[in-house]
Order: sequence, then structure tokens, then C-alpha cells
Amino acid sequence: MATTPRAAGIGRVLIAVYAVFAVSSTARATYQLIREFDQAPVAYLLSAAAALVYILATISLAKKGETFNRLAWLAVSFELIGVIVVGILSLTHPELFGHPSVCSNFGAGYGYIPLVLPILGLLWLRKTSSADANSNRAA
Repeated sequence: MATTPRAAGIGRVLIAVYAVFAVSSTARATYQLIREFDQAPVAYLLSAAAALVYILATISLAKKGETFNRLAWLAVSFELIGVIVVGILSLTHPELFGHPSVCSNFGAGYGYIPLVLPILGLLWLRKTSSADANSNRAA
């Protein structure tokens, strides 16, 4: 099975980082929703949403085809918008968040990776979109 140009080279590293965030944020959000939901429902629901977006981004970046390419653009764009919106709200309205979420303070608790990762993802998608289109025409 041939890999998509997105899943080659540095794209593999990007997908691996997304996969790590997908697994870790899913585990953390699951625990928080089950055991601590009443303490910070907004933050924990946002963490769960981020986990779903990381899962979708990981799968769609790794898979080949126009549908997965569109899903990757959608997931990574949504992720960046979410990090920015939650980052701003966590600074301007901290009372909304009983505890920090993955995206609070622009992902400061995670070394700002939640902010940087979608930027790198969008740059990678932009770079590889023409390569995907060319390989689809050649096939």
C-alpha cells in the first residue's frame, strides 16, 4: 500500500506527535469526565473535544485520498481556531475554567505544543496538497 506524501518524511513525525496527543488527551479526558466532571465541566468537555480532534487529525493525515485530505484540513484548522479561542478565553475569562484544559493559555501546560502543532500541520498540508494532487493525476 502506497503512502500519501503527507505520511512521508517529516510528515511521519507530525503524525506521530498527533497520535501521542490523541492517545494521551483521550486518556486524560476520559479520566476527568468519569472522575472529576463536576469540578470543571467546561474544561473537561473541551479536553474531550480536543481529544476527538487529535484522533481525527491523526487518521486523516495518515490516510490517502481526497476525503481524508479535506478532513485533515478541517480537523487541523478547527484545532488551531479552538486553541486560539480557548487560549484567549482562558486569559480573559478564567472563571469559565475550573481547571486548565489542553488548550488553556494557548497550551502552556503542554509546552505550547497545542498551539504550534496545528500551525505546523497546516503548513505541512499546504506543502503536500500539490504533491497529493499530482500523484492522483498520475494514477
